[in-house]
Amino acid sequence: MRLNKYLADSGVASRRKAEEYILEGRVTVNNKTIIELAFTVDPEKDIVDFDGEIIKPKRHIYYLMNKPMGAVTTTADDKNRRTVLDYINSKEKVYPIGRLDFNTTGVLFLTNDGDFSYFLTHPKNKVPRVYEAKLDRPLQELDKATLLKGVFINSARGRFEKVSFPKAKDFSLVEVVGLEGRNHFVKNMFGALGYTVISLNRKSYAGVEADIPIGTYRPMSLNEVKEIKKKYGK
Repeated sequence: MRLNKYLADSGVASRRKAEEYILEGRVTVNNKTIIELAFTVDPEKDIVDFDGEIIKPKRHIYYLMNKPMGAVTTTADDKNRRTVLDYINSKEKVYPIGRLDFNTTGVLFLTNDGDFSYFLTHPKNKVPRVYEAKLDRPLQELDKATLLKGVFINSARGRFEKVSFPKAKDFSLVEVVGLEGRNHFVKNMFGALGYTVISLNRKSYAGVEADIPIGTYRPMSLNEVKEIKKKYGK
């Protein structure tokens, strides 16, 4: 088993984040620091440490959260702000998949399954995220077309798959569908055309909606996870 997968299965982080930890020299195997990304381990024989603590693969658990405003989507915060983990009562260590801004609300997955995190966030799988954005002014039809065609944000092209208006006469309330999870993606897309996003809610991710009150969470069944993989897997 590759070392980054071992770390992911142990609930340390996603595979990609685990690779960063390996390169930082924070992982040892049998008391030897490993910085090779292709390094493999035998889960039955090798002893793996992360930051000096022995880690082992755990059973996978999955949560769906309806994220509230005023929480950072990290496992810890150096500014002492509330994190999404403060809302979770779990014996197992979990981490959020992707990131929602401090005051963005809506669907958020948390897990200790690095493969599932990788699956949802990798661009090749084109997993849709549906957002509802309240803008500072009505979205013009020409700008709507531009968002569908694509704009450049931070030197990289981005586009929405779909742009619509949930309320017939309110063109400042916009629903968009995106296939990527770059930081501040929705806000930067609108910002590139001179709009300010006043509030943002993620209505669904991978077809899963927040069917629970805001600020709460629930376990996800293995069938839900399998259906997501089946629907968007290649």
